[in-house]
Amino acid sequence: MSISPEIVLSVRNLSVSYLAKRGRVRAVNNVSFDLRKGETLALIGESGCGKSTLNLALIRQLPITGSIDSGQILYTRPDGQTVDVVSMRKEALRQFLWADCAMVFQGALNSLNPVLRVRDLVYDTAKAHRLNKAEARRRAFELFQKVRLDPARVFNAYPHELSGGMRQRVLLALALLLRPQIVIMDEPTTAVDILTQRSILDVIEQLKAEFGFSVIFISHDLAVAAEIADTVATMYAGEIIEIGPVDEVFYRSRHAYSLALLNAAPRLSTGQEELLSIPGSPPDLIEPPTGCKFHPRCAFAVEVCKTTPPPLIMPEPGHRVACHETDRVMAHNNRKITT
Repeated sequence: MSISPEIVLSVRNLSVSYLAKRGRVRAVNNVSFDLRKGETLALIGESGCGKSTLNLALIRQLPITGSIDSGQILYTRPDGQTVDVVSMRKEALRQFLWADCAMVFQGALNSLNPVLRVRDLVYDTAKAHRLNKAEARRRAFELFQKVRLDPARVFNAYPHELSGGMRQRVLLALALLLRPQIVIMDEPTTAVDILTQRSILDVIEQLKAEFGFSVIFISHDLAVAAEIADTVATMYAGEIIEIGPVDEVFYRSRHAYSLALLNAAPRLSTGQEELLSIPGSPPDLIEPPTGCKFHPRCAFAVEVCKTTPPPLIMPEPGHRVACHETDRVMAHNNRKITT
């Protein structure tokens, strides 16, 4: 099995569901994308669209009620060998986690064990991957310096002795302890003030430039996604409905939902303007709407949208979208930008 040498992760037709009393919740449905070396892919969309479920599936850490129903997660190791994460056995998966793919979870206080010192977390990670204590300590001190922390203080501290921003940077340093190729970041700037947010984003960019890892970045903050991402994927009702270069998705949106998200976000550059909220509520993922799942909330919906799911097409190189009315959306987007 081989894929492009520039691609470190290739997700193909991935579907994930949760077992509920009413039936199966189709949280991720037929998702495909590629992640290249050194690339930052931002996943955007409202709460419940499947972003976090997708990323938990990528590292096989779904809760007990969740399952990967179909698809492949193809990871290319540094030696060029490609393996399917979905079919990995327990020990292979254990070595894949943190050494090849690490995750910075949302909510640093909940992610760090409150009764363990930071050094214990470092040593536990090192032991699981046969890294000796001396080398683990050296790497930890180096990484703490790079994320702008005092290594001597932080290494021996309990989580409650650190601020929210410090805990978030500890998680980032721990994620890089084993030099993974892929780092998944689930809202790493949530619940921190704007100055700390700025500091965390700067640190991420510096570390990415130095170590060359790839990033999958989940964010509700479109401004953060626009700043940090190379590629943006918009998710709705468990599906990627638009994916492309950051400038294309943010300034030449071709899906009505992407455009609606942008119109609902404040923009300092245009001064005072009315924010346009998206009407309605997210769809029921046990019994989703027919056709395009966004059509009950879409201002551009026509009859075909109600009956036929739109295919994911490529109107421009590298820019894919699943929408029947891409031309109308694009025309409206252009008018919106030039006013």
